[in-house]
Amino acid sequence: MKTKVTAVFDIGKTNKKFFLFDEDFQEVHREYISFEEIQDEDGYPSENLAALEEWAKEVFDKMLNSVEYEIEALNFSCYGASWIHIDEKGTPLTPLYNYMKPLKEDIYEAFYKAYGPENELSRITGSPKLGMLNTGMHLYWLKNAQPETFKKIKYSLHLPQYLSYLFTGVPVSEYTSIGCHTLLWDFEKKDYHNWVYTEGIDKKLPPLASSRQSTIINYKGKKIKMGIGIHDSSSALLPYIRSISKPFILVSTGTWSISINPFNTGMLTLEDIENDSLFNMRIDGSPVKVSRLFLGNEYKLQVKALADHFNVSDDSHRNVKFDQETFFEINKDFVHMFKWFTMFSEDMPAETSISYDKFEHAYHQLILELVLLQEKSIRAAMGNSKIQQLYVDGGFSDNEVYIHLLSEYMGNMKLSTTDSSLGSALGAAIVISDVVLEPTFLDKNYAVKKHVSSILNN
Repeated sequence: MKTKVTAVFDIGKTNKKFFLFDEDFQEVHREYISFEEIQDEDGYPSENLAALEEWAKEVFDKMLNSVEYEIEALNFSCYGASWIHIDEKGTPLTPLYNYMKPLKEDIYEAFYKAYGPENELSRITGSPKLGMLNTGMHLYWLKNAQPETFKKIKYSLHLPQYLSYLFTGVPVSEYTSIGCHTLLWDFEKKDYHNWVYTEGIDKKLPPLASSRQSTIINYKGKKIKMGIGIHDSSSALLPYIRSISKPFILVSTGTWSISINPFNTGMLTLEDIENDSLFNMRIDGSPVKVSRLFLGNEYKLQVKALADHFNVSDDSHRNVKFDQETFFEINKDFVHMFKWFTMFSEDMPAETSISYDKFEHAYHQLILELVLLQEKSIRAAMGNSKIQQLYVDGGFSDNEVYIHLLSEYMGNMKLSTTDSSLGSALGAAIVISDVVLEPTFLDKNYAVKKHVSSILNN
């Protein structure tokens, strides 16, 4: 007898993954692939959309005919800030432009002159000025830089919704993609911002729907429940939201460390915008306060510089264990030593100056300085919320020095780490199911570990 499964495409910038989950949301199959980037008309790297489409259809059709599995549902979790603009026939009109593609300053000047001031617009839309990462700015740029192309657009679809459209033929907009630092959404009036209507952008956006929505599609003779896709950050949050009753903050670590507060009430303040806070969106359209820190990127650069300074191998940092005596030594006469490569903090020196003769001491110092920034970022996301529980997932969840120090500096908060490598894919499977998650779901599926501060209490 075949195992009934939900299929999920989990599309990241680097790796494209396909999962099958059984009825208990256990992974039973996975495939992944990556594609070389191609270039857009300006020579800037962009996603190879045609290759992605071909692979997605190929792998799904193959598993549809599996003798082991019966696919009952399909959904999509994808990175954000990604538009595919289609014409009347559903054909893409442009490359899938890279969200790092730089825009000329005159675009910003014209936009904020018409619709600013910048900080106030950022506050209402929960969207700091982030260039093409603001998909609203992307559309404004396209309208002005390529007016003929813009006129031909029937619909602009974010990547999760475009992949859904490939399988269903049904174009929709979806809250978590529309509400993620796009500049499009006015969180005060719970509608598109006025500038979207003034520019006629709204006419390019299909009707809004919740990511809970699904449609039964007859696909190649088989009836399958098709989801409309979900933004990956919002998807990764979902298993926590569905299984935990008390308020919490989730710190999702990687290249960016994203502190996520789904229990924030009220609008962002101008101070929040200055602290690099923004809004993501839950599946019901309510705001999720988020604070960003370029933690993993900075860490990568700094440990390379440390390895060069001490003439040790580049992966020496992986072998450093937390040492309480070392921490006491650096904390006793603490001074900031590191100048950041890709971040700014008021406490950083004009130049990096290492006063230690041991790599392990310098590494503890680096992590302590990063944790002090992490603490500030978490507290920015927390705002006035009374939250006692902190979860950390991603690359830093198994960094012993980081976890020990974060546990100390977050004071009375209970800190747990989770292994959620499946997070965004699992969220996409859960969101279109009717299943209520048990309170033990995280413990069973995410290898939860609790951490108690023991440094300064001894």
